Amino acid sequence: MTTPQQSGQQEVPDFVPVAKMGDIQPGQGKLVRPQAGRLRGKMIALFNDGGNYLAVNYICPHSGGPLGEGSIADGILTCPLHGWSFHLETGQPHNSQGHPIVAYEIKMEGDSILLGSSK
Repeated sequence: MTTPQQSGQQEVPDFVPVAKMGDIQPGQGKLVRPQAGRLRGKMIALFNDGGNYLAVNYICPHSGGPLGEGSIADGILTCPLHGWSFHLETGQPHNSQGHPIVAYEIKMEGDSILLGSSK
């Protein structure tokens, strides 16, 4: 069997660093774009929900709103444009009328926040 190194391909890391713990205050979110990995360059909204870091797609499926600028309360993310809401942990809509968004795995290493694949 040929390994990525033998075939001349680079191995894609499972988790890549996207921020430091002090970069996002509790209750806040920010746009991150992984510099490597499967999600390289993708717009991801990273949130600090009381010290629990969660990541979802940055763009709202309703009207393209910036979810990273939305508000969070009790694990629920609300889009700043039209109020669509989602469970940050799963990406599922908060009400039965909405559409899901992709939620991503997060791992901590020291003070680094690492982003993995979708849940």
